[in-house]
Amino acid sequence: MRGMPVTLGGGTVAGFDAAYAEQAERYPGPTAAWQPVHTVYVPADRFDAHTVRTWGDTALASLERHLPEDSGLSPVFGPMPRDLALDVRRRVARKLAEEPVEDLRIDFEDGYGARPGAEEDAHAAGAAEAVAAMHAAGTLPRRWGLRVKSFADGDPARSLRTLDGFLTGVVDRAGKLPGGFTVTFPKVLMEAYLGQFAACLASLEETLGQAAGTLRFEMQVEAPQTVMFLMRSPDLVPSLRGRLAAAHFGVFDYTAACGLPPAEQRLDHPVCDHAREIMRVALAGTGVELSDGSLAASPASDSTGDVHELWRAHSSMVRHSLRNGFYQGWDMHPSHLVSRYATVYAFHLATREAYAGRVRAWEARRDAGGGVMDEPATIKTLTAALHRATLALGDPGPEVS
Repeated sequence: MRGMPVTLGGGTVAGFDAAYAEQAERYPGPTAAWQPVHTVYVPADRFDAHTVRTWGDTALASLERHLPEDSGLSPVFGPMPRDLALDVRRRVARKLAEEPVEDLRIDFEDGYGARPGAEEDAHAAGAAEAVAAMHAAGTLPRRWGLRVKSFADGDPARSLRTLDGFLTGVVDRAGKLPGGFTVTFPKVLMEAYLGQFAACLASLEETLGQAAGTLRFEMQVEAPQTVMFLMRSPDLVPSLRGRLAAAHFGVFDYTAACGLPPAEQRLDHPVCDHAREIMRVALAGTGVELSDGSLAASPASDSTGDVHELWRAHSSMVRHSLRNGFYQGWDMHPSHLVSRYATVYAFHLATREAYAGRVRAWEARRDAGGGVMDEPATIKTLTAALHRATLALGDPGPEVS
């Protein structure tokens, strides 16, 4: 058979290999690894080895008291089929009993405040002792770490001393650095702070005898200045040589910096949507995880009406994040665990069977139910959503090839 005639001939396009190698380095794409659905922040002076279990017990007691198993979820979390509601509630109760916190951050910044140096040293040492005890007992969350003070406060030495003392204490007591560690770096007003902090992590890592790349950090996006340098700095992630693990949105600092009135400091405000979209675009394909912020509220009282009102408000914020592709957020109070898990589980369970059916239809080369004709990009999104649901729910769900 005569071969296909061509005009240009074969061979590699000039410069392609170098460009493709750069693409692979800059944009490795999302990892298939598990990502927590939340990060729980606990001020360092209120943290001990029992904090995680206390949060779980408090949240579970609240669930049992204010949302009994036979009461249904609809009055709080919106209409849903009874079977789905029962499944969600069972999952929430089990989660609170077995793993109430997926990602823990011991806070030495805004939630902790400015303290005398000796006092912060003591709390850093106490936090290290508690973490080592949790590691020994098998109760340390899958991800954990601390939030240090910002370099923007003008005292990087204080920030680094706390980090150094904490990590040194954990390694000394536990005999190693337990897996899952990360450090939160807040209020990054200057791009240069990121490189400086990454260099400090490399030095600390070497001194502690850790493998290269062990110490990673997440930056907080809390100011318009941060959004600006994310937009103009395409080399930011490569310049940090794999140290940047995530970017977390800080809703209250950001809305304050934008001059919004107090009543408008909310996660679903348009200025927050804009900032998150810049985060998404600037970090797309880099493998840097994205996390949304929090609701800074707790129940006004322990009455069922007040607890339900808090759960509704928090659930609305979590649902807004999920719908906009931010699958992680911050939780600041034990009551948030109920609304976080209930909303996340309902979000994934409500669509999982339908998504699996559409993937199976695509694989069989037929239209999905309702005459839907899915594009390859949509199938990729459906498959990613099923994988994310599997990790969030902790079970394999419907089978697709």
